[in-house]
Amino acid sequence: MRNFRELKVWQKAQELAVYKATARFPREEVYGLTSQPRHAASSIPSNSAGGCGRTGDLEFVRFRKIACGAAHEGNCPLCRARDLNFLRREEHGNLSMHVDEVKRMLAALMKRPQPETAQL
Repeated sequence: MRNFRELKVWQKAQELAVYKATARFPREEVYGLTSQPRHAASSIPSNSAGGCGRTGDLEFVRFRKIACGAAHEGNCPLCRARDLNFLRREEHGNLSMHVDEVKRMLAALMKRPQPETAQL
């Protein structure tokens, strides 16, 4: 069993500042553009941690794929929020770069199911 807190990808996903960015969205978007990226962003570290509790490498990789899908899913409403001027372009760019880095880390981790946690 792996310790998810030692995974660099889990730590990086925990740093994703979607909650701060969406706090300024209009109140009428609380169930739309606010909740969608928040749910996706919290799913990334949750699924990374969930994979660590599984016994086989296939399950470990499956949870990483779910986390990667959540990273992709969260980008769409953030793009829409940027286009509607709920999110500044610079802030959107920073969030996108952060998400892209997490996706790269997840992809690398899926290629090596038995990672050295200190390196990832």
